[in-house]
Amino acid sequence: MTLDGEALEQLRKRVRAGGAERYHAANAAKGKLFARERVALLVDEGSFVEDGLYANALADGLPADGVVTGTATIDGRQVCLMANDSTVKAGSWGARTVEKIIRTIERAYDTGVPMVYLVDSAGARITDQVDLFPGRRGAGKIFWNQVRASGSIPQVCALFGPSAAGGAYIPAFCDVVAMVDGNASMYLGSDRMVEMVTGEKTTLEAMGGAKVHCAESGVGHFLCKSEAEALDVVKRYLSYLPANWTQRPPAAEAVEAPAKADLAALVPASERQAFDMRRYVKGLLDDGSFFEIQALWAKELTIGFGRLNGEVVGVVGNNSMFKGGVLFVDSADKATRFVQLCDAFNVPLLFLSDVPGFMVGSAVEKQGIIRHGAKMITAISEATVPKICVVVRKAYGAGLYAMAGPGFEPDATIALPTAKIAVMGAEAAVNAVYANKIAAIEDEAERAAFVAAKREEYERDIDIVRLASELVVDTIVEPHQLRAELVRRFTAARGKERHFSRRRHGVTPV
Repeated sequence: MTLDGEALEQLRKRVRAGGAERYHAANAAKGKLFARERVALLVDEGSFVEDGLYANALADGLPADGVVTGTATIDGRQVCLMANDSTVKAGSWGARTVEKIIRTIERAYDTGVPMVYLVDSAGARITDQVDLFPGRRGAGKIFWNQVRASGSIPQVCALFGPSAAGGAYIPAFCDVVAMVDGNASMYLGSDRMVEMVTGEKTTLEAMGGAKVHCAESGVGHFLCKSEAEALDVVKRYLSYLPANWTQRPPAAEAVEAPAKADLAALVPASERQAFDMRRYVKGLLDDGSFFEIQALWAKELTIGFGRLNGEVVGVVGNNSMFKGGVLFVDSADKATRFVQLCDAFNVPLLFLSDVPGFMVGSAVEKQGIIRHGAKMITAISEATVPKICVVVRKAYGAGLYAMAGPGFEPDATIALPTAKIAVMGAEAAVNAVYANKIAAIEDEAERAAFVAAKREEYERDIDIVRLASELVVDTIVEPHQLRAELVRRFTAARGKERHFSRRRHGVTPV
């Protein structure tokens, strides 16, 4: 077929218009943007170069085969991207859809630039399954490429609608996922399929909605009120990371910590009194730079990116406002993945410890707390980026290990004057050692005096000055000195040698 200029322009217009007007109207009623509008909002104006525009151009009703792919810049930095067009057969995958996505990931990997996924898809077209599903360039190759690219280039997903069946793994293989509340969902089987297979009556929202995945399953990382907010998350996330694993994170202009931040006042004298580690982090980092990740899931652990004197750091902090800051199965997983993310992309790690240890009891043992804790400790051990452990208030038991304590080769272990490091807290220790003797003392006053004496003896044994004198901690600093101390120490550690072990890879206790 020969095309003149006018005919080609008409074809191009038709393809770029997407699906039928009624599908555009239905999406607009849900507050959803057209795929090409999402791309335009995300990338720098005039920078998008599209590939595969005419995929399936000879078929009826399949413009671009339901996916927009190409390259662009975001804040002047090169990226590759894909965007499902849900006005074309609900954004479902055909053979050419799959091929376009594969090619885009391959290009991102080959050129060493971030890969952005704007997802809104009903999954595979069952009618086309032989063409798209089982072959060497079938849907499985998407996930193979994502796994190959993981830790090599940043991969970030904004989810605007469904991500169904096998397609749900595209978000799962990304570093982070931003989900639009009310519209975004992930599920392996639809509500109808679930009822048919298991008899359970549910809804897509209850089973795999944005709130479920951001607060309960942990597959989602950011719960967003709008599509614009989700796109802003993509931009902000990428601003903390290098283009690929061979580069350093981009530095920004140094900004002072918040003028009113009083770190000493934020930490209560009593270790039984909770405080919000998020406020502490914000008071320590460059003003306005903290970018919290997974804020709604496993809240006993706070993680996120920030900047110290303009340089990117990854923060892992125990938050006693939630479950006393104790580490559970989910918080161990949360830390593991974030530590691996930072280590992959050369982001130094700052651990802020206020941890009573890992949770105990039959419920968590059945959930595999030992296995999950071992996974977290494995990630801490394997991380070779500069890492500094700050004992803000306490580091008890295996919690010390999980927060990059002295045995895990941190570049420094820093203690604040409020710090305590021990196998367990004084009360638990005294009860463990002297339980029978305490029970045998009948006089209440005598019993209380005995316990108090033993507590004082225990506290002297773990005195932070003693631990510093024995080189367990490298220094003790006042809270107002901490920021400057960290800046100097991270600067000194920047050129460290990063080899960990003579092997191909470890066997992670998953």
